[in-house]
Order: sequence, then structure tokens, then C-alpha cells
Amino acid sequence: MGELFRSEEMTLAQLFLQSEAAYCCVSELGELGKVQFRDLNPDINVFQRKFVNEVRRCEEMDRKLRFVEKEIKKASIPILDTGENPEVPFPRDMIDLEANFEKIENELKEINTNQEALKRNFLELTELKFILRKTQQFFDEAQLHHHQQMADPDLLEESSSLLEPSEIGRGAPLRLGFVAGVINRERIPTFERMLWRVCRGNVFLRQAEIENPLEDPVTGDSVHKSVFIIFFQGDQLKNRVKKICEGFRASLYPCPETPQERKEMAAGVNTRIDDLQMVLNQTEDHRQRVLQAAAKTIRVWFIKVRKMKAIYHTLNLCNIDVTQKCLIAEVWCPVADLDSIQFALRRGTEHSGSTVPSILNRMQTNQTPPTYNKTNKFTYGFQNLVDAYGISSYREINPAPYTIITFPFLFAVMFGDFGHGILMTLFAVWMVIRESRILSQKVDNELFNMVFSGRYIILLMGVFSVYTGLIYNDCFSKALNMFGSSWSVRPMFTSSKANWTEELLKNAPVLQLDPDVNGVFNGPYPFGIDPIWSIATNKLTFLNSFKMKMSVVLGIIHMMFGVTLSLLNHIYFKKPLNIYLGFIPEMIFMASLFGYLVILILFKWCAYDAATSKIAPSLLIHFINMFLFNYSDPSFPMLYSGQKGLQCFLVVCAILCVPWMLVLKPFMLRHQYLRRKHLGTHNFGGIRVGNGPTEEDAEIIQHDQLSMHSEEGEEFDFGDVVVHQAIHTIEYCLGCISNTASYLRLWALSLAHAQLSEVLWTMVMHLGLHVNSIGGGILLVFVFAAFSTLTIAILLIMEGLSAFLHALRLHWVEFQNKFYVGTGFKFMPFSFETIREGRFDD
Repeated sequence: MGELFRSEEMTLAQLFLQSEAAYCCVSELGELGKVQFRDLNPDINVFQRKFVNEVRRCEEMDRKLRFVEKEIKKASIPILDTGENPEVPFPRDMIDLEANFEKIENELKEINTNQEALKRNFLELTELKFILRKTQQFFDEAQLHHHQQMADPDLLEESSSLLEPSEIGRGAPLRLGFVAGVINRERIPTFERMLWRVCRGNVFLRQAEIENPLEDPVTGDSVHKSVFIIFFQGDQLKNRVKKICEGFRASLYPCPETPQERKEMAAGVNTRIDDLQMVLNQTEDHRQRVLQAAAKTIRVWFIKVRKMKAIYHTLNLCNIDVTQKCLIAEVWCPVADLDSIQFALRRGTEHSGSTVPSILNRMQTNQTPPTYNKTNKFTYGFQNLVDAYGISSYREINPAPYTIITFPFLFAVMFGDFGHGILMTLFAVWMVIRESRILSQKVDNELFNMVFSGRYIILLMGVFSVYTGLIYNDCFSKALNMFGSSWSVRPMFTSSKANWTEELLKNAPVLQLDPDVNGVFNGPYPFGIDPIWSIATNKLTFLNSFKMKMSVVLGIIHMMFGVTLSLLNHIYFKKPLNIYLGFIPEMIFMASLFGYLVILILFKWCAYDAATSKIAPSLLIHFINMFLFNYSDPSFPMLYSGQKGLQCFLVVCAILCVPWMLVLKPFMLRHQYLRRKHLGTHNFGGIRVGNGPTEEDAEIIQHDQLSMHSEEGEEFDFGDVVVHQAIHTIEYCLGCISNTASYLRLWALSLAHAQLSEVLWTMVMHLGLHVNSIGGGILLVFVFAAFSTLTIAILLIMEGLSAFLHALRLHWVEFQNKFYVGTGFKFMPFSFETIREGRFDD
């Protein structure tokens, strides 16, 4: 269990891989996922490394697979995911993969090109069919209009422009030309205005909409178009009209002048359309068969190609021996996994057929190793909460195990509601029970994935909220009457202090119970808050006092626990100065002031009962007087005998701790530095001269090397050390006050949550319960639906997120700053896990 509380012990190792076995060895290390490769060629350009051509070939294969994947998704064909983890192909298999992908890509491109050409031809024939049909309607209407207007010579000339040229008699004064085509429907108004202006009104335009939308052969989108026919006279207008049509991207088609020719052309066009439709169907069927075959294996192909690319990219990080027969790599790896890494190298050597074994050699280094915290599906979420603030320094105390309990508990203190906790717990239990099915579905919703990854956090938050809800006796803003009430209310009391008649109880709107009266208060409630407080007018006064003191007690205990954890760090890293000049005065300062405040709160709860509650002094006034040494006011009696002497002693101790932290450590570090410098002058050329360092001095020098390296840097600067220590001391002393006040958010958010819940019940649910009729029952259904929706949206999601963020802040700032440095960098092993899970993006 030691690795749970500290990061794994890491070592820097050197790998000697034979050239023929390097590929297989790196492949096995990728499957194992326990080593992080270092770049040994930082000054060499990426394009000048040995395996750059192989990486490029893998990228090209990846590009072809992405093209195939895009076509599969465009065709709405599901990609088969069996969860298979294929082995990495050998380098010699790359040629076969390239040929296979090239064949599929070329086949798909050829199919797409032919299909696009066929669709374009189909579109043109379809447009021509509509042109022939619509223009025939135009001419039929014109012919009918001509026959109707034959009796009127003035209208004859007007209608002659619509007549077919063959229908105009020999004596006709005009011979009109026309063009017909198809244009996008939204361009018609602009097109018409342009024709009018450019041709000065000397053309005649007729247009009709095509009812069915046509498919664009390139994009596949549906486009609405219209057929138009333009009549004009002369070649000059003809050229203008064609240029305008070209500018508006209108498609012009030849249209015969006689009805017979148009009829014959329409019959031919329909025949060609039928033949083309059959060819298009066969082409689409062939394309579907190709894509369905590819969809079955494309995931396996992706994994193979990207594993190969990852291996060659990793090999580019290695050094090549001068003999060109050996690759040298440096890796960070956990000490506990060295044996499994050795086995992986042995398997890789056997797979490659090499007879020379690969060598793993541990190295000594002064570099800081990466931080590796092992996690499982339960601790993963909590470790992420800690890492979001900063990766822990190498081998320092890991806050995650303690966060598993303290985080959900502090959340629940703010969120405490039995009913809301039950709902949150049920949601988390549903995710935990169905986690394997949800993981197999690979949901793409980022928000849901984030919530799902924290399912165990939500589960514990819900369970703790159920507990604190029972303590507060709060369930959807209503109290649970589990054990009755410890307050007895009777119509008549024999005591002289409370003489209540039946009439008084009926008429008086508010009555105050005195707990000092015999028979009124029957001792403390068995568990949690007495339900009678839910109807008391001074409910808030009582709960505020309880929750505020509880928040201070929890906060101070939490911070003192953080300071205690710093002791474990100092002991592990062997820094006695930090213990004697850091931890001890810090603990004395906090315990003498704020630890004493916790004792006062507990003492007051225990020392005063109902009879003496009226003379209970204010702790706030006592605490202020403690700092001011003000004990002369007779209106504030002492809580216990000897209080004045003890409090003066504690304040003096706290004051003395400030120079203890501020002054002693810089001067001790300076003294050690000067002693090392002095002892160093006694050695010359490695030979002890004169009165050189004794064994004790040598131990001091060896012991202080780490401290000098980590705290003082290469050169000792006394001014920097003084400033750093002053900042740390001021931050700690002021932080003890501000951090204690910060924990009052536990009280504030608990109060806000309870009040919001009560307001929601009063303003929503209370309405449905107020109507005593059948209509009230029907109304209650809709009211309950609204109440449930608002409860989930506001109280569970918004209030839950608010309490989550405040609990996170209390851990990051108030708790972790007592012991956590968080300046490390994460262990990023070379692993195929992300590729296996289907997260293909590099």
C-alpha cells in the first residue's frame, strides 16, 4: 500500500537494443506501457532522423485509412468494433499493407469519380427533361393566347413574341430567337433585374419552378432550381443574354423549335435517364460492398498502422551506435516493474529471431524523475482532482488517499440533505453498475464522459450527503420524525414558570418553550437535530450557531492534519532543519491559538446545559480578549479557573513562534554553508591535508548536499533565503487566520442549500398540496413534475456543482498548501493503451 501514499520509486535506465530486435522490443514495451523514453537527439531535426521515411509511410497509410473512414461514415455504415487488440505487424509486412490500402483508396476514388460523372450526366439529362416539358407548356400557352387574340390586331403583335418561329406567318414582321436553361431558384429575382437593365427591356423572360429538388453531383445536397426561357431579337442581344446566364451560373441547353422535335428529344432523354439510373444503382451497390468490407477491418488497420508509427517515432528518440548494429535508449521506469520490463525485452528479442539479448542497465542521475502514482478505477478520479492543481513532486506525500474521505465529507457538510443525497447516490450506483456497458459504447459526449469518470466521487458524495442529511435532519427541506421529539408540549404545566391554558394554546400565534422547565426538555435527541426545530421561529439562530462552530472545528482539524503530513515529508527527505525550524513552530502556533479555540468550543458545549445556558459567555469576545490581554471587564466571567494564565502563555508561545520561523532557519542555513565552505578548503586534490574534516563533518557535508541542491541552488544567497523565509512565515501566520475564516463556507453553503430547498418546497410543492379536491390531485401531478425538474436542475446540479467547487478550493488552498509542493511532472509512459481504446488522434 506504500505506493498509494507516495509516488512510485523511479529509475533512469539505459537500453541496448540490437538493430534487428529494436522494433520488436519497443513493440513489447508499448504493450507493457511502463517506460518513458527520453529524446537523445534533441538537436537533430525531425526530418534528419534515421526512421523518418518509415514514419512518413505510416502517415501516408494513416491518411488513406482516414479517407476510407470518411467515406464509410458518409455512407452511414457502422464500423465494427470487436475490442480486438491486434499484434504489431513486422516491418516486412508494411509493403503488403501499403499495397492493400492503395488498392482500396484507388478503387474508392475511381468509384467516386465515375459516380460523380454519372450524377452530373444524370443531372444534365434531368434538367433537359424539365426544360423540354416546361418550354412546351410555354409554347402551348402562347399558342392558345394567339388564337384567342386573333380578332384583335393590336394584341396580335404583342402575342407574336410568344409564338414559335415556325408558327409565325410569312407576313410576320419579326423572327425571334430564344435560349432555355436552368438556374438556382434564389437567383431568379436578381437574374431578372440584370436582364432588364442590360438588355434595356428588349427581352422577354418566362420561368417556372421545378417541383422536385435536384441533387448536386459534387456535394450531394438538394438544390431547388427553376426553368427559364428568354426571347430576344438579334445576335447582339443573344450574346448579352448568354453572358448574363454564364455570370449567374445558369445551365443552357439546346431546345428544338418545333413541337415534333421537342417530343422526339424528350423521349430519347427519358430512355437515357432510365439507363443511367440503372448504372448509378449498380455503381452505388458496388461502392456499398467495398465500404462494408472495409468497415469490418478498418479499426484493426488503424491500430496496426498507428502502433507502427508510434514504434518508429520512438526509435527516432534513440541513439545509434557507431557500428550501426545497436540502438541506445534512455528510459524512466518504475523500480518495481524492472522485472516485467526485462521479460518484455526478452519476448521482443525472441519474436525478432535475434540471438543477441537486449540489455537494461540502471543509471545514476541527479535529474528529478517523473511522478508516477498508480491508480485504479476507484482512485483515478480522486487522483485527477489532485493533479489538476499540480503534479506532486517526486516521492512527496500524495494527498489523493486522504482526499478520498475528506473531499466527499466536506462536500456533504455543504450539501447535507437526505433526499438529495439519495438521488445522487442512486445516479452514481447506476453508473457503477452499468460501467462496463457504458465503456463499451464509447460515448462521444464530453460532458457525460467527465461525469462518468468521476462516478465513484459522486457515489461517495451521495453517501456522505445522506449521512449529513440525517445529522441535519433535512429531507427535501422537511424534518424526519424518527425518534419522536425530546420536547414535550402539554396543555397545562404545574410549574410556575409555564402556566399555559388550552385557550392560550389555541389563540397565541407563537409560544416560546423554556428548556429549563421540568418536563419540557427531556434530554438530547438520540441522533441528529430534533425535528421540533423545523417549526421553531428561532430555527435559523440555532442552526447557524451549530453549523458555524462545526465549520470552524472541522476546518482547524483539517488544517492541522495538513501540517502533520508535512512532518512525514520532512522525515522522508531527511530535512531535520525543516522539522525543528518549520514544522514544530508551525504546529505550536496553530495549536496554541486555533487548536485552543476548538477546545473552547467543545468545552462550552459540554460545560453549559439548559439551566446555565443564559449565563454562557461569548467565545468570540473571549478570543478577542485573549489577543488583547484584556481580563479587567467583570461582565465577561472566566470559563474555568486558571484561564487567564493559560491564555497568556498560549499567546506568548504563538508570538515566539514567529521569530522562530522567521529568523533561525536562514541563519542556520548560512552557518552550514560557511562550514561546508571552510571544510572544503582543507581538501586539496582529494588528499586530506592538516586538520581536514572529521567523520562527523563528512556526514554533515553529505547530509547537507541534498538540502543545498534543493533549497539553496548551486550558489547560496543569504538575501534570497531571508526573503523566501519571510514570505513563507507571513503567508503561514496570516493564512492560519484567513484559512480558518475560509472554512466558514461550509456553514454558508449549508445554510444556502437548506434555504433554497425550503423556498422551492414552499413556492412550488406547497401549491399542489393546498388544494383539497380532485382538481388538486390532477394539479399535484404537474406541480410534482415542476418540483422534480427544479430540484434536479437547481438543487442537485447547480448547488451540487457549487459545493463541489468550494470543497475543491478547500483542498487545493487551505489543506494542500500546508504540505504539498506540487512542482513535479507526470510520468508519460510509451503505451499502446490509447490506441487500443480507439482514441486514434495523436
